[in-house]
Amino acid sequence: MNRAAPSFKNRNSLQGTPVMHILYLLLILIAPFAGVNILFLLSIALFVRIRFSGRVFSYNRSAISLIFSLVLMLFVSVISGGSSFTYPFYIVLAAFAIAVVGDHGTYFSDTDPVPDFTTRRSRIKKRSFSTLWSSAFLALRIVAAFLAASWIIYWQGLLVSYNLVFFIAVIGAVTGSLFESIPSKIDKNISVPLGSGMTMWIFEEFRYWVPPEEIVVALAFSFFLGVLAYRAKIADVSALLSAALLGVLIIVFSGLSWFLLLLTFFILGGGFTRYKYAYKESIGIAQAKDGIRSYENVFSNSTAALVLAVAYGVFPEHSLPIIYAYMGTVATATGDTLASEIGTTAKGRPRMITTLKPSEPGADGAVSLLGEFAAILGSAVIGILAYLLGVSDNFILTVLITTAGGFFGTNIDSLLGATLQKRGVLSNSGVNFVATFTGAGISAALYYLIA
Repeated sequence: MNRAAPSFKNRNSLQGTPVMHILYLLLILIAPFAGVNILFLLSIALFVRIRFSGRVFSYNRSAISLIFSLVLMLFVSVISGGSSFTYPFYIVLAAFAIAVVGDHGTYFSDTDPVPDFTTRRSRIKKRSFSTLWSSAFLALRIVAAFLAASWIIYWQGLLVSYNLVFFIAVIGAVTGSLFESIPSKIDKNISVPLGSGMTMWIFEEFRYWVPPEEIVVALAFSFFLGVLAYRAKIADVSALLSAALLGVLIIVFSGLSWFLLLLTFFILGGGFTRYKYAYKESIGIAQAKDGIRSYENVFSNSTAALVLAVAYGVFPEHSLPIIYAYMGTVATATGDTLASEIGTTAKGRPRMITTLKPSEPGADGAVSLLGEFAAILGSAVIGILAYLLGVSDNFILTVLITTAGGFFGTNIDSLLGATLQKRGVLSNSGVNFVATFTGAGISAALYYLIA
């Protein structure tokens, strides 16, 4: 059978990609001996060489973006050297390694193709195949980041624990994969290394780590739960990876019980999104994308929880107010979700929280008695479960403060929806973000007043 020869462009792309990856590997291998300043100059020279080579194929564009990211990270490392917030050289190379591994294509997407090895294997359902492939690919990224950073540390004799390196390599790899899964006009070879590098830098400053086996178990557990949510069509790939990142950090910094408490919110939220979904869809107020959550839903409702969980591990001397603030923020997210999903199905018209005038179901700032009751119930469930999980050891105080924080936080959400969201100042995600922090603050303040 005659086969048409590949075009000139395709032949160069096939030949160029391995060449570029060899160059990337050489950069990492010579990095500890060249040092940050020399590597910075070499990367600039390589960027100029590729950028003005005269042949701009697909692999050239990919290389240009990747080398540009390396130049930018090295520049930050050079200018921050000697300061109290130095951008470590080994983190630059770890982030670069994460991006290089991902430079073959996108593996964390619902729409991008997965490798098609044979006709028979291609019949495998895409969702299940991509999940397995992405899991293996995530592990490969972790190994690449760890080896690249360890290579620098070993040859430069840096006093950095390899346990810390592995800890931030896991965080960086998951973060890089998350950035890869998020739809964006920014080239993935820019967003992935810069995003993972910045995240690793932040957690490197904490100098907080756990044994590798603990973080592997935490990652496997949280990733597995994220896959279950993906299978149940509660979350997309970006939400899966967001939940995995949250799970790792919360379990490592504060414990499994804290993550299970947050997980309860996701389960209740996903479950009640399906509550009378056909009716909510018929009147135009159903959750978009058939109720499937994305990274925006995860982070807008869980950023406050993540910050507090990390603070609990870093500042144990302030553990009690942090515990109650954490319960308050989870209760706010839960109460608000239940109030929205249940309250909109109430008979009769809801009322606007600012004027108490009748409003349309699902309108920003509209509240109902059923919704308020759902908010109290959801918040109380979080308080009771927090006590049962051992997050707090005072039942009455836990349920009282958590319920109050969740209820008031939910109504702050409605108030922001009726004012700032209607004016276009905040989006729905922005309202959730502010409200969950407010719920945390209310619960912490109540703890100080009562206890």
